[in-house]
Amino acid sequence: MEEIRKEIDVGDWHSNLPHDEWTPLLVSGSRASARYKHAAVVVDEKLYIVGGSRNGRYLSDVQVFDLRSLTWSSLKLKTESSNAENAEDEGVSLREAFPAISDHRIIKWGNKLLLIGGHSKQSSVNLSVRFINLETHLCGVIDTWGNVPVSRGGHSITLVGSRVFVFGGEDKNRRLLNDLHVLDLETMTWDVVETTQTRPVPRFDHTAATHSDRYLLIFGGCSHSIFFSDLHILDLQTMEWSQPQVQGDDVTPRAGHAGITISENWYIVGGGDNSNGCLETFVLNMSKMVWSASAHVEARHPLASEGLSVCSASVFGESILVAFGGYNGKYNNDIFVMRLKPGESSHPKIFKSPAAAAAAASVTAAYAIAKSEKSDFPPPANPTLNGIGNTFSEGDIRKRIDAVKEEKRSLESSVAETKVENSKLKEKIDEVNNSHTELSQELQSVQGQLISERSRCFKLEAQIAELQKALESGQAIEAEVEMLRRQKSASEEGEDGTVKRRGSGGVWGWVAR
Repeated sequence: MEEIRKEIDVGDWHSNLPHDEWTPLLVSGSRASARYKHAAVVVDEKLYIVGGSRNGRYLSDVQVFDLRSLTWSSLKLKTESSNAENAEDEGVSLREAFPAISDHRIIKWGNKLLLIGGHSKQSSVNLSVRFINLETHLCGVIDTWGNVPVSRGGHSITLVGSRVFVFGGEDKNRRLLNDLHVLDLETMTWDVVETTQTRPVPRFDHTAATHSDRYLLIFGGCSHSIFFSDLHILDLQTMEWSQPQVQGDDVTPRAGHAGITISENWYIVGGGDNSNGCLETFVLNMSKMVWSASAHVEARHPLASEGLSVCSASVFGESILVAFGGYNGKYNNDIFVMRLKPGESSHPKIFKSPAAAAAAASVTAAYAIAKSEKSDFPPPANPTLNGIGNTFSEGDIRKRIDAVKEEKRSLESSVAETKVENSKLKEKIDEVNNSHTELSQELQSVQGQLISERSRCFKLEAQIAELQKALESGQAIEAEVEMLRRQKSASEEGEDGTVKRRGSGGVWGWVAR
């Protein structure tokens, strides 16, 4: 390991990296403390590490690793006490400082990092959404609306457009979950996702990914006693769960692993089953549903850990994976990178039926024989076919050529008819796809409007409740005024006659006196 580190030049470290192999990076100066179950994301060639745990203690720091200079630094966060005016500009509630947290999840949204869920000493009933502004370094809690999920850790989050899907996890009472919720980041409104077919059993410390912005994939994880290696897919258009038939290398059960998608490939790194760490980095081709083992590490390697993180980055124009942290008997804080091979353009695989393959072979043979007819060299007088000594006269060969030509014409006619039928079918498929696309767009538009209206209704209900309280308060004040008026009237009736006459006799009263 030390020899590899000595070869790395900070100014040009990426050029010496082999493809599809994990390599440790040389780090100068201080390093982030070792940890696991943290959250990590790469933004502008910088790796952000947020929170995590070590020796049973939750961490609240934010560490930043510069992938160009290979140096660590700490991010100092601000709260409402240091920047109260920005709290209104952010449209958020800064009720607490950034807490020590573990087993949370993170995404980048605009100029902010959003941290969803996690375990901390500050008990919370509902799932929290915290933010870190990368420009102002302001942090806080974002208010959300709707059907807010219960708090949890070890869950998965997946960003599809402006929606975040949250699946599974473990709540603060260690109850396992397999519910699915979605958060609209435009309105900050939660909703429950209703699905059909058999959903994955309750689990935590699994991974999730999306393919083509349509399919949500769930892999692995564990219950309190069982580790999983199953793969589940949710079609986000039909909201149906399924378990696909996968091919390729066998993937062992695991939890606490990390996953990242690059194009149609889903990279799975690390994890374990409480007895052994997983040594292989697996890649799932999500289009072909094929598992393949990529890099391999030795036993007790930092990458054969639970609770590690892996991110994708583009540095010096190179596409790389970056892994950090984890626990495999000891806590780790090394940085490992894997240089990925440039992606090759994929071509759809064409499957041919045996009849079509035979027809193609016959056409090829007929073409070869017809071409030999035009050759300047006549065939031998007694040709030998297939090497078994059967001889044919020139007339026999001519008859066979004519028969092959006739078969060729028949096959060409069949091919032409098939092309016409395929063209008609393609037109029908295009019409159905266009109709389906339009309906899907309309459905998404209606769903967006419903979510917006629901959010507006929640706000109106809150305003109505406030007005009702104000109205009840006004009625109470009016009743109190009426009671005081009656008391005053009764008081005036009990006074002497002089006061009464002075109040009602007017001028004539004074004249009588």
